[in-house]
Amino acid sequence: MNKPIAPMIIRGEIITENLIEVGGRGGDLVFQTPDAHRYIDKLPLGNPAKLADLYDLSFDDIVDYAVALGARLDLATNTHLREACELSYLTAPTTPTLVKSSYLGLRNMLTREAIVEAVESTVGIQYLEGWVKQRLIDGTELEIRCFGSRALHIVAGNSPAVSLLTILRNMVLRSDAIIKAPSNDPFTALAIARTMVEMAPDHPLTRHLSVAYWKGGDEAFEARLYQPHNLEKIVAWGGFASMKHVSRYIQPGLELISLDPKRSASIIGAGTFASDASVQEAATRLATDIGALNQKGCVNARVVYVQCGTDAQGLATINAFGQAVYDALQRLPNSLSTPAKRYDAGLQAHVDALRLDDEWYRVIGGKGGEGAVIVSQLAEPVSFSTLLDDRTVNLVPVDSLDEVMDAVDAYTQTVGIYPEALKDELKNRLPLYGAQRIVSLGYAVALKWPAPQDAIEPLRRMGKWISNQINSPEVTPGPWQRPPIV
Repeated sequence: MNKPIAPMIIRGEIITENLIEVGGRGGDLVFQTPDAHRYIDKLPLGNPAKLADLYDLSFDDIVDYAVALGARLDLATNTHLREACELSYLTAPTTPTLVKSSYLGLRNMLTREAIVEAVESTVGIQYLEGWVKQRLIDGTELEIRCFGSRALHIVAGNSPAVSLLTILRNMVLRSDAIIKAPSNDPFTALAIARTMVEMAPDHPLTRHLSVAYWKGGDEAFEARLYQPHNLEKIVAWGGFASMKHVSRYIQPGLELISLDPKRSASIIGAGTFASDASVQEAATRLATDIGALNQKGCVNARVVYVQCGTDAQGLATINAFGQAVYDALQRLPNSLSTPAKRYDAGLQAHVDALRLDDEWYRVIGGKGGEGAVIVSQLAEPVSFSTLLDDRTVNLVPVDSLDEVMDAVDAYTQTVGIYPEALKDELKNRLPLYGAQRIVSLGYAVALKWPAPQDAIEPLRRMGKWISNQINSPEVTPGPWQRPPIV
């Protein structure tokens, strides 16, 4: 059987020579790809003046291109996308229906309205189009403009949307991007890039995108590429080990924009239990935040703090709520969540061990890879809370929301809250402890591009913000005109 080929694409050139065999994550697929070592000198843009052709484009030109690309990202008609989707069934951490659902949604990211809204709210289109002027109180005229950069993107592979978002950010900033394809999604960025080559092979936006696969941690390769004369920015998504590895290359002239690993949680307020209807609504919303993408995202809830009290009545309340959450998990549509592709054996051992300790924990489900709800019978999460995955959640009873604050830190990304009115009480407190995103329960995976990410604004950080300061001695006395000190 012929092994599939993941080409290398360097600024419009599709390369299929000098192939080596590599394995996708999970071990279900071996594919071929060009040996990146053979193309190390071609990958960098080199002279940054080569970015100039992007400045012949207006923002409207860029949006027109993106919209045209979106029309071609139709899974039913795009051969490259369909092939990538089918191969990703083997490499992705999620099941085929979830992978396909993600691919079906790609084209929706490239509507004119969505792009304009996101760029205007994060950067400001005027800063991309030219110099924005202002006069300071001392008479100084200041002009500011956002320029693109030469960037390397080490993208996450838990969702195909990450690759398209990276390409889109690169476009609107007028940057040159090298995308390192991840082993659990080596095909999505390539499929999009090949579509761009077929659509407009000589367009500057096509000519400033490269996609390649190489094994992460290849120091001989990375030490040559990750240099300030090749790159100005590295945008890295990934786990602790990969972040620590890439940080060794950072030096003056090379900036790391880190979208590093995070954990997310949920808070269920006491008002939830005022009626059966609100309990059922909260259970369905919470199941969504747990189960979407099969809990493979940083945004997914893993530990849930339930303000029900820790007395006998409170424990009865949280145990019943845990069953409602488990039942709701099983009802989620297969376009959103499914039983695990491959339930983690180590996690399974932890969950099974807790079944023997029913004084301190109640385990609901989790015997067939369908997910589990672990209900603590004391106000503490399980010791393995950082390992929770594959639709496995820990509900923790608390008497007061003050107890939740101790569990929030700089690793806390998203906090889903119910009822909605409780957010007004918490939205000014949670960020002080480290929470980075507060969201209505059930909408954790409904990420919005106009919003910040991980408490930064990545699009702004990816640009180079340049100032032109205009002074005249007649308006603003120069430093040389200061009177002497007597």
